[in-house]
Amino acid sequence: QLQASGGGLVQAGGSLRLSCAASGFRFDAYAVGWFRQAPGKEREFVAEISRGAGGTSYADSVRGRFTISRDNAKNTVYVQMNELKPEDTAVYYCAARSPGSREYTYWGRGTKVTVSS
Repeated sequence: QLQASGGGLVQAGGSLRLSCAASGFRFDAYAVGWFRQAPGKEREFVAEISRGAGGTSYADSVRGRFTISRDNAKNTVYVQMNELKPEDTAVYYCAARSPGSREYTYWGRGTKVTVSS
């Protein structure tokens, strides 16, 4: 299971850190990604971190503002979100996939982020 937390209401230019806590599977063997879905829009990729944290990737829209990290000892992945914009408003989800697969096996419930202008 995955559980995302840390969402909330923040003003534009502010920061939030989301957490994704895992249980019930070998977390350190999986890459973990963050996705988001804004009202009326399709879900989109935000960022991903490899199982060993040696590799990260970001959507163009968040690169330079968001930083993904993980603590395998705590079975947790984080995304630090800085310089938030109203267009970052969405429900954020975390998901885990085996490195050998393109499909995400585990999905968590989302956490809502609202950025006011």
